[in-house]
Amino acid sequence: MKQILHLKSIEDDSIIRKFSVLFSFMSLLPFIALTIVFLFYISSKENALNADLIFWSATLTGVFSLIGFIGMRKSLTNLIRISREAKNILAGDLSKRIVLKTKGNNEVNQIADSFNQVVQQLESNILELKKSKEALQKILVKVSSGVSFTENIDSFLDLILETTVHALGGYTGLLLIKDEGNHDLIIKSAFGIDTSDSLNKKISLQEEPIKSVMEQKKPLLIPRLESVQTNKYFKLPLICAPLIFQNKTLGVISISGKRQKTNFEENESVVLSSLASQIAMAIENARLNLDNQKAYLDTITALALAVEARDIYSRGHSDRVSEYAVKIAKKLNLDEHTIKTVKEAAQLHDVGKIGISDEILRKPDILNDFEKSIMEDHPVIGEGIIIPLHGFTHLRDPIRHHHEWLNAQGYPDHLKGNEISLEAQILAAADAFDAMTTDRPYRKGMTIEEAKEELKKYRNIRYRPEVIDAFISCL
Repeated sequence: MKQILHLKSIEDDSIIRKFSVLFSFMSLLPFIALTIVFLFYISSKENALNADLIFWSATLTGVFSLIGFIGMRKSLTNLIRISREAKNILAGDLSKRIVLKTKGNNEVNQIADSFNQVVQQLESNILELKKSKEALQKILVKVSSGVSFTENIDSFLDLILETTVHALGGYTGLLLIKDEGNHDLIIKSAFGIDTSDSLNKKISLQEEPIKSVMEQKKPLLIPRLESVQTNKYFKLPLICAPLIFQNKTLGVISISGKRQKTNFEENESVVLSSLASQIAMAIENARLNLDNQKAYLDTITALALAVEARDIYSRGHSDRVSEYAVKIAKKLNLDEHTIKTVKEAAQLHDVGKIGISDEILRKPDILNDFEKSIMEDHPVIGEGIIIPLHGFTHLRDPIRHHHEWLNAQGYPDHLKGNEISLEAQILAAADAFDAMTTDRPYRKGMTIEEAKEELKKYRNIRYRPEVIDAFISCL
């Protein structure tokens, strides 16, 4: 009996079924009750209505209508609640969710659950985009600082690659640039890989994934695939982007591996692609800058030769000083970079004399104090000529300080002891030796042995002992 009287809940039913059932309670059942009363009335012999019948008919009609009203209002209230809370969530606070008082698996609850899932996914996507934006901004700040200031493009590229690998959560990174013949790519920078046998290594343009990225000029995402064999340069998952400047592909940047054991995502591809454009601009700027600097350096070298041409007694001076300086540097077992610095600085150490008048520069007698003060400006003038060459800042110190002495009696800054760089000291000794052994209008040049003794005389007074010892052993 209880099973017969037990009515199945309609909470989980569809809106159409709810409407049908509630409509029955609100309209159909009351109509049936009134019909019964009417039939009873017309069939009654007295044509009089029983008071109890009227009471119960009215009561049932009211109850059925109330049940239908409450049910319909409940469904409509949930829909209104979903609409109101959806507007509030979409207005800005994506952390909120729609929570209905009624439970079940009906259509209204399904709409609320689906909306909550969409908002959760949207919130997750926004967080990822924020992370990507922060990573991109962090990288682009460093890139922007190097786009115009490309004094040391190699160090700049190393810094950017390392920052990018960390920002995208990768393990290793490569930055490959086309060689001059455009037949291969050269590894210009590497992170997370042994650089001893990687830097400047050539990789064929026909090797994948390089070939696809270069040909399509689009970023490439390759997910983690257990069955695919990879080499040490390109491990999965992998993300690559071409370095494109003015529709010209200069190379490729790739990030391999993922620390979170997931695959790279599309938004990370967008980040890397944007970064690749900035890197390509920096590389091209560096190339243009290098061409400009080379042209400027050629001009300065010509000026140095012009200075020597003005004074017959100084012709060949820069070449001889350069030769001596290189011998000293090699004898001291200095590295190739320092040897190159010494050689280039020696070639240009007297370029500042272009600003000295012929009356002083070619005077056939010993200079007076005023003329000496003018002549002592030439290291400062020389440094000023070198300053525009951002790629040759390493030459500024030896050019400015090649007349400084350990006892602070030199010029122009009167440095002493270890304040004077080794490169400047090498130039000072080489320059002094050539000046002593060269004929002047007012004196004859010393012999090599006499010049050696003069250098020894000022050992540890004007010049570092190790520089003098190395120089004398070469003569």
